[in-house]
Amino acid sequence: MIVLPLFISGAEIAFIMFILVMVFGADKIPEIARGLGKGMRTLRNASNDIKSEIQKSAEKQGIDTDISKDVRSEISKVKEEIDEITGSVKRRL
Repeated sequence: MIVLPLFISGAEIAFIMFILVMVFGADKIPEIARGLGKGMRTLRNASNDIKSEIQKSAEKQGIDTDISKDVRSEISKVKEEIDEITGSVKRRL
């Protein structure tokens, strides 16, 4: 069974598709899908452009944009502290 993020079953999707065909007609649906695809691509490109501009301006200002190293180091520190605390409590297999 495929789980959709909106929790819509297959019968509900088929009903929605049936309504779309009835309202727009079978010849208009590919054009609508093409337009939606172009819109989604434009939105993705715009968001990528915004991200790159923010990245560039942060680098020009000398702001460290690579926070993943900091997050990983903090996570490893927490793991080490947990291992120190639970070291004597761990079960032996």
